[in-house]
This record gives sequence, structure tokens and C-alpha cells, in this order.
Amino acid sequence: MTKPAPAKTVAGHATQPGAMNRSTTTLLGIFGPERNLEAMVRTPGGSIRRVKPGTTLPAGKIVAIDHKGLLLEKGGETLRLVIPGS
Repeated sequence: MTKPAPAKTVAGHATQPGAMNRSTTTLLGIFGPERNLEAMVRTPGGSIRRVKPGTTLPAGKIVAIDHKGLLLEKGGETLRLVIPGS
């Protein structure tokens, strides 16, 4: 049986320094059935929210979620958020 890797080694492989801008809304993950996808986002204030199309965040209104990320609309412009490092 092999020995598990030390936590420090695992953390080093699992993190990407600077991948997440903490001053903006960040997409953390997408989940659920394909026809009813939801997402987890981190807001600039540090809170984690479970969101779906129609949810309004300070960054804008979520208009769609797909396997590539989510689409936010604000002020007539649409922006795609993707998971950092993907």
C-alpha cells in the first residue's frame, strides 16, 4: 500500500497562485442536470452563492449557464464567466 501524499504537496498541486481575482465575481463550479444547470460563485465580498439563470448579482443578472461557464448581463452588455484555470 502506498503512503498518502503530505497535505502540503497536495495543496501545491491543487492550487494556482493568482488564478482568482478576489475583487470580482468568480465562478467556482457548475453542477446539476444539463437542462437545469446551477453554479457556485464567489462574490467580491467573499460570500459563496448558489445561483441559477435569473439570479441577480452585483456583477449583473445571470442569463444562462452551460458547460463552458455562465453568462452575465449588465447595462446591455453580456459577459461570460469561466472557472479560473480552466
